[in-house]
Parts: sequence; C-alpha cells; structure tokens
Amino acid sequence: MIIITVFSLLSFLLGFILSYTNYIFPIKTDPVINKVNSILPQSQCAQCGYAGCYPYAKAIIEKNEKTDKCIPGGVEVISKINKLLNLNDSIEIEEINVQNTPVVYTTVKIDEKNCVGCSKCASFCPVDAIVGAPSFMHTVVQEFCTGCNICLFHCPTNCIKIIKEDRLC
Repeated sequence: MIIITVFSLLSFLLGFILSYTNYIFPIKTDPVINKVNSILPQSQCAQCGYAGCYPYAKAIIEKNEKTDKCIPGGVEVISKINKLLNLNDSIEIEEINVQNTPVVYTTVKIDEKNCVGCSKCASFCPVDAIVGAPSFMHTVVQEFCTGCNICLFHCPTNCIKIIKEDRLC
C-alpha cells in the first residue's frame, strides 16, 4: 500500500512539473506545416523519401520540396497542398498526366503457406492493408497497400514478397 501511494504521489508531482514546464516553455510549431501535414494521408510509408508525413510537410515548407512525392495521396493531395500554398498546381498535375509513362509501384504479397499468423506484419502496417487474426494466416488487401515495405522487416518467416506493378500516371 505504501508503494502504491509513493508512486501515485510521484506520478502526480511529475505530471504537475511537466504541465508547468509546457506552460512556461510551449513548443512552437508552424501552423502552415501542421495544415500541410493534415492534408497528407498519414500513412507514414516513407515513399516520399522522408521518415513520415510530418517531416515531408516540414520539408515542403522549409526546403521548398516538391509537392508531388506523396504516392498514396495522389493528385488529390497535390492539388490540395498547392491550393493551400497558392502554388500553380496545374503545371505539376499536367506534368503527371502528360507523362503517361509507366511507373513501377510495389506492393507486397504474403505467401500464405508459410505464414505462421504471428500478426507482427499487421501491427506494423501503417495503412492497415494486412488483415488476419492472430495464429491464423494473414493476407494483403492490394488496393490499400502503399508499398512501403515496412512489414518485410518484421516478418520472422520471410513469407512476404514484393510485387511490382506497372501503372500509368
């Protein structure tokens, strides 16, 4: 009983100190970065070359990064970001549509014979494209897979394979 009381008081004291510190030294964030981040799909797939959506949004604002690197978001996200930043989006969207060249997208597929149902892949999938119950085989819903390949590193049986798809932009 004494231990619970001591940890409760310690938790309350540390919580109070953290709240007071946050009040005195608030974290300043750029509201434009937060608006761009809210437009991005939050899949955290890193296909844009950044660790996640917030670092990409920060790079768009601070480093003038191109707005067309979000593959899961597509043209709709590009258009929204360009409209928010008052950029001429017609040029970039036309470039994407006019290219009409095949782009290699990747998705993953689970070899269901070798899947042991550990569900580690499903827990790390940022877009919930892997479905299945623990101790049963899992499968990938191809329409939702962004090809981030994060699940590959967490599969203990190496039963996840990369599939390349050619799509036209």
